[in-house]
Amino acid sequence: MELEQLRMFIKVAKTGSFTKAAEELFVSHSTVSRAVSSLEAELGKKLLERDNRVLGLTPEGVLLLKRAGDILVLAEDIAEEIHNM
Repeated sequence: MELEQLRMFIKVAKTGSFTKAAEELFVSHSTVSRAVSSLEAELGKKLLERDNRVLGLTPEGVLLLKRAGDILVLAEDIAEEIHNM
Protein backbone atom coordinates (compact mmCIF):
# COMPACT_ATOMS: atom_id res chain seq x y z
CA MET A 1 0.00 0.00 0.00
CA GLU A 2 1.55 3.26 -1.17
CA LEU A 3 0.79 6.76 0.10
CA GLU A 4 0.03 7.92 -3.45
CA GLN A 5 -2.53 5.14 -3.86
CA LEU A 6 -4.19 6.29 -0.65
CA ARG A 7 -4.23 9.91 -1.85
CA MET A 8 -5.89 8.82 -5.07
CA PHE A 9 -8.43 6.64 -3.29
CA ILE A 10 -9.35 9.51 -0.95
CA LYS A 11 -9.79 11.89 -3.89
CA VAL A 12 -12.04 9.40 -5.72
CA ALA A 13 -14.08 8.83 -2.57
CA LYS A 14 -14.49 12.56 -1.94
CA THR A 15 -15.25 13.59 -5.52
CA GLY A 16 -17.30 10.51 -6.36
CA SER A 17 -15.57 10.29 -9.72
CA PHE A 18 -12.40 8.84 -11.19
CA THR A 19 -12.41 11.58 -13.81
CA LYS A 20 -12.76 14.44 -11.32
CA ALA A 21 -10.15 12.87 -9.06
CA ALA A 22 -7.72 12.57 -11.97
CA GLU A 23 -8.30 16.19 -12.99
CA GLU A 24 -7.73 17.46 -9.44
CA LEU A 25 -4.61 15.34 -9.03
CA PHE A 26 -3.27 16.26 -12.49
CA VAL A 27 -2.91 12.63 -13.55
CA SER A 28 -4.69 10.44 -16.08
CA HIS A 29 -7.96 8.67 -15.42
CA SER A 30 -6.21 5.34 -15.99
CA THR A 31 -3.56 6.15 -13.36
CA VAL A 32 -6.25 6.72 -10.74
CA SER A 33 -8.20 3.66 -11.83
CA ARG A 34 -5.10 1.45 -11.64
CA ALA A 35 -4.19 2.79 -8.19
CA VAL A 36 -7.63 2.01 -6.78
CA SER A 37 -7.77 -1.38 -8.50
CA SER A 38 -4.35 -2.20 -7.10
CA LEU A 39 -5.50 -1.32 -3.58
CA GLU A 40 -8.58 -3.50 -4.00
CA ALA A 41 -6.43 -6.40 -5.24
CA GLU A 42 -3.92 -5.99 -2.41
CA LEU A 43 -6.64 -5.88 0.23
CA GLY A 44 -8.76 -8.56 -1.42
CA LYS A 45 -11.90 -6.44 -1.04
CA LYS A 46 -13.94 -4.07 -3.16
CA LEU A 47 -13.60 -0.52 -1.88
CA LEU A 48 -16.00 1.17 -4.28
CA GLU A 49 -19.42 0.22 -5.61
CA ARG A 50 -19.61 1.20 -9.26
CA ASP A 51 -23.20 1.49 -10.50
CA ASN A 52 -24.02 3.35 -13.73
CA ARG A 53 -21.32 5.96 -13.25
CA VAL A 54 -22.28 6.49 -9.61
CA LEU A 55 -19.60 5.61 -7.09
CA GLY A 56 -20.26 4.66 -3.52
CA LEU A 57 -18.07 3.29 -0.78
CA THR A 58 -18.35 -0.26 0.45
CA PRO A 59 -18.03 -0.76 4.23
CA GLU A 60 -14.36 -1.58 3.63
CA GLY A 61 -14.03 1.62 1.61
CA VAL A 62 -15.51 3.66 4.46
CA LEU A 63 -12.97 2.18 6.86
CA LEU A 64 -10.09 2.76 4.44
CA LEU A 65 -11.19 6.36 3.85
CA LYS A 66 -10.98 7.10 7.58
CA ARG A 67 -7.73 5.23 8.14
CA ALA A 68 -6.06 6.52 4.98
CA GLY A 69 -6.64 10.09 6.12
CA ASP A 70 -5.02 9.26 9.46
CA ILE A 71 -2.05 7.63 7.71
CA LEU A 72 -1.47 10.63 5.43
CA VAL A 73 -1.60 13.06 8.35
CA LEU A 74 0.88 10.92 10.27
CA ALA A 75 3.22 10.69 7.25
CA GLU A 76 3.14 14.48 6.85
CA ASP A 77 3.84 14.94 10.58
CA ILE A 78 6.82 12.59 10.43
CA ALA A 79 8.27 14.37 7.39
CA GLU A 80 7.86 17.76 9.08
CA GLU A 81 9.45 16.56 12.35
CA ILE A 82 12.45 15.15 10.51
CA HIS A 83 12.78 18.28 8.40
CA ASN A 84 12.78 20.43 11.54
CA MET A 85 15.51 18.40 13.30
